[in-house]
Amino acid sequence: MFGTILKRRERHLYVAIWFYIATWVTVAMLHIVNSMAMPVSLFKSYSWYAGVQDALVQWWYGHNAVAFFLTTPYLGLMYYFMPKAANRPVYSYKLSIIHFWALIFIYIWAGPHHLLYSSLPDWAQSLGTVFSIMLIAPSWGGMLNGLLTLRGAWDRVREEPVLKFMVVAITAYGMSTLEGPLLSTKFLNSISHFTDWTIAHVHVGGLGWNGFLTFGMIYWLVPRMWGTKLYSKSLANAHFWIGTLGIVFYAIPLYFAGFTQSLMWKQFTPDGYLVYKNFLDTVLQIKYAYWMRSLGGLLFLTGACIMVYNVWKTIASGKLIANEDAEAPALEKNYVGESSGHWHRWIERRPIQMLVLSLVLVAAGGIIEIVPTFLIKSNVPTITEVKPYTPLELHGRDIYVMEGCYTCHSQMVRPFRSETERYGEYSKAGEFIYDHPFQWGSKRTGPDLHRVGGKYPDSWHYYHMFDPTSMNAGSLMPPYSHMYENLIDKEMIPAKIRAMQGLGVPYPEGYDQQAVADLEAQAAKVVASLKKDGIDANPDADIIALIAYLQRLGTDIKQKPATQVVQAQ
Repeated sequence: MFGTILKRRERHLYVAIWFYIATWVTVAMLHIVNSMAMPVSLFKSYSWYAGVQDALVQWWYGHNAVAFFLTTPYLGLMYYFMPKAANRPVYSYKLSIIHFWALIFIYIWAGPHHLLYSSLPDWAQSLGTVFSIMLIAPSWGGMLNGLLTLRGAWDRVREEPVLKFMVVAITAYGMSTLEGPLLSTKFLNSISHFTDWTIAHVHVGGLGWNGFLTFGMIYWLVPRMWGTKLYSKSLANAHFWIGTLGIVFYAIPLYFAGFTQSLMWKQFTPDGYLVYKNFLDTVLQIKYAYWMRSLGGLLFLTGACIMVYNVWKTIASGKLIANEDAEAPALEKNYVGESSGHWHRWIERRPIQMLVLSLVLVAAGGIIEIVPTFLIKSNVPTITEVKPYTPLELHGRDIYVMEGCYTCHSQMVRPFRSETERYGEYSKAGEFIYDHPFQWGSKRTGPDLHRVGGKYPDSWHYYHMFDPTSMNAGSLMPPYSHMYENLIDKEMIPAKIRAMQGLGVPYPEGYDQQAVADLEAQAAKVVASLKKDGIDANPDADIIALIAYLQRLGTDIKQKPATQVVQAQ
């Protein structure tokens, strides 16, 4: 890509190219840093980071992968296709400059706003909040720059489906980039986090901004590529309205579901007891929202199918223009106007310089936020009671990760009374030092599991994983019957222990040779426990390892009984 840019015959780099340069260099940086791992085998590895550091790195990656995969490249598309479709120049060149540099510098700092009230150090949480609020300015500057490009062309929006899609897309961008910073404030985050509100917010951006801008771009581009007119504006307009309704039916029920979840989780009786102590009560209350969400998704998909038909008929009526004759003047070696014009020209005319400067700006935030958690021990206080996972628990954790349990269950009890009453002692940073990768989660479709260890007997987990509704009537959790058939790969256990030792987990030297024997001994204890409840289980089945892992969760530290607390005070 940069070779193509360097061989250009036009010195000025248009604003869309700036966003592409920042996208490519930042996505590369994010993937390289986030993907550091210790290999176990060809198809298995453990994250190089653990606990607090891993949470910070993965959300630095996760938030900014959205920023530089779904935001900056689409802004480049907006800056190119909106002026083309409107037949108007970009409203403000200076605003484009401010939008670009402010956005790529500020965005990279905002990742910690996904970890408010967690075990992340307070200073990192505060940085995420502050920079998220600052993001409103450049984001709305870009939105206004896009919408004001339509000055003098608003009458055409009624007639042209391409402009309809683009106007709604840019509006959705403005909505989601205002809502995101607002959700980064601690007050709103305490309500929205772990709920469907966040899902609604994300899909306003995903379906509205990314989806509709893509649709508008395709409707503009395809007729020109095949030298014909769009087959049917009526179908395109139908697609627009069906897709818009799809977004509405998708997002609004999830907003209400999010409000409902948060209010039910936090509601107490006048006597100080939780009103809805059983988490399943909240799940059953919002099932309607999931049906409405399905309807919205179906409408959005129907609109996309209409577009496919419209595009196919458009292509059939034309002929592909494989190549267009175009000429550009030779690039002069000594450009007379090199020092003339706007001050920003000296950056625009040097793509490598722009690449390096972009990399410096996007790397700064990550370095300042992530490095101190590795170098300053007070950021992750150690807890002597926290021990490494046993081989059986480690394998059970691998199953938990492989099955994606973290997508529905968090492992982060926040310091709210409603959560400590429901789940137990709030989570401490030092409890996660051996978690490669971390499992704090971002959504609670099911209850938090950080303190689930010892809460139920082994037999409860055995029945629950086979048929969740047998233990919780009305549960939406799918069954995991394959865990009773799949067997533990004992040959991999020594390699897993060695990989963990390489990551700094303090297993004794040579423990890899003892690990399988310890695994079998602990599995026998779990099987004996199940036998007491009339269950004949295979000690080599994956379910045994998962039960061992679940029973370990949150048991390293125990909350003191009330009498002990009073005496200590």
